[in-house]
Parts: sequence; C-alpha cells; structure tokens
Amino acid sequence: MEKMWIAILALGILGGVGPAFAQSDNLVTIEPVSGIVFTSDHQEIHYDHYRNGHRKIIVIAHGFFNSKGAVLLKTLAQEMLDEYDVLVMDFRGHGKSKGLFYWTAKEHLDLEAVLRYVRQTYVEVGVIGFSLGAATSLITAARTDLIDSLISVSAPMEFEKIDYRFWELDVENDIFYNLVGEGRLGKGVRPGPFWLKKDKPINLVDKIKIPILYLHGEADWLIKPFHSEELFKNTVSQKRLVLIKNGPHAEYLLRKDKGETLSAIQEWFQETLTGGNE
Repeated sequence: MEKMWIAILALGILGGVGPAFAQSDNLVTIEPVSGIVFTSDHQEIHYDHYRNGHRKIIVIAHGFFNSKGAVLLKTLAQEMLDEYDVLVMDFRGHGKSKGLFYWTAKEHLDLEAVLRYVRQTYVEVGVIGFSLGAATSLITAARTDLIDSLISVSAPMEFEKIDYRFWELDVENDIFYNLVGEGRLGKGVRPGPFWLKKDKPINLVDKIKIPILYLHGEADWLIKPFHSEELFKNTVSQKRLVLIKNGPHAEYLLRKDKGETLSAIQEWFQETLTGGNE
C-alpha cells in the first residue's frame, strides 16, 4: 500500500526530465478568461478560456497533481492559439475546482460539464488528455458524443496496472524542476477515496467512434508504453500511435521533446478537425 501511494504521488510530482518548454518566438500570447461550470453531481469546476476568435476549440485535461496553472499546460495553450481557441480545466480536487479527486471514478462528469459549455459556441471540439486526464478523456469519449477528436498522452489502460519503476527516474532533474523550478507551480491535489469502482479505458476504447491519437514516451517510467500500445490495438475508430524515442511521462514530453510532440498534436488536429474551416 505504501508503494502504491508513493507511485500515485509520483504521477504528478516526478514526471519528466529535460529543459524548460521554450516558447516560440512568434507565439500568440492571450490572457485567458476564467470561469466556472457545474457538473451533474453539483461540483464546481473552474477553467481558463483562451479566446482568439476561432470556431474550433481544444480542451486540455491535466493529469494527477496538476492544474490549469501548470506552466507546461499554459504554454501549450498559447502554442495552439494560431488555429484554435483553448480551454484548460481543473478537475475536481485540483486547482480552484471544488471537491475531492476520485481517481477517474467521477472525473468524466467534470469533463462532460466543460464540453457541454464549449459546445454552445464552437463547431468542433478537440481534447488533449494527459495521464489520468487522458484516461478520463477516453472514458468520456466512450460515454458521450461531445468530442470530435482526441489525443491521449500517456494514458493507463487501467488504473491498477500503473507501473512503479522508480529506479528509472532522473532524480536530480525531476526534483529540481518540480520542487524548486517552475514545475512546482499549479501542483497539488485534494485526494478522495481511490477504491471506488473505475471504468477501465481498455474495456471502452472499442466503443469510441471518434479519431484517437495515442502519444507516449518510450522512456515513461510510470506508465509504460505498452499501455498505449494495447489501447491502440483495441481501438476500432481512426487511430494513430506515436512513440517518442527516449520521451518521458505525459506533459513532460513538452519539455524534453517539444518539437516532435507539438508537431504530432498539431498534425493530428489538422487532419481530424476539418469541419467549419476558417
């Protein structure tokens, strides 16, 4: 049990290695408008909405111990603004959102509430989910028709099969970035019970009809690439699997392998979000 809790904490605190995510020289910089939506079980979910006048939007769903205030996610939002508006949300128990975190058992309700909000304005909606946020995104895609295209980054095929390979950590870089450097910003969680029944993405992906890109770092020490490989095999809709050589976990791919990761994200949405072109 102690080993499990250490690994769970590591999902957010000790994810990746490499230099900080440098912004492009010609990056559009827009201050977001913050807002709130309410879930069907009455949870208050906070978001930052980056508006740039587009008809399509990308929703960014963070992983465990993260939030819309995380530097890597805020920078990713800015990187997407040339082609899309962007919304970055806080799942329950994270950031400014209320309640406790239920380890993917209830978080699909949070994403559904956000998606219903953006559906009022936008003609197409893409979602990028990271780690447990990717698992939640897959669950939501199987339960609803609110997503048009999905990118799953470092998703576990099921919560109980998350890996605990601590000896593969680059401790110096991980600790420096996440506990001393800018990586500490936007971190934290209010955990709820983790023993509640959870949907397993591996049992749901064959029900998803939208296009899915699976992105995974080959050197992910926490959720090994076989998770995305198995999810990919079981997906019957349009799909692609991209494994980043020597790439770390989840959003930390944007630190160590920014160019390849960002190109894969942009190319996928250009191919699959084709309605309502501006």
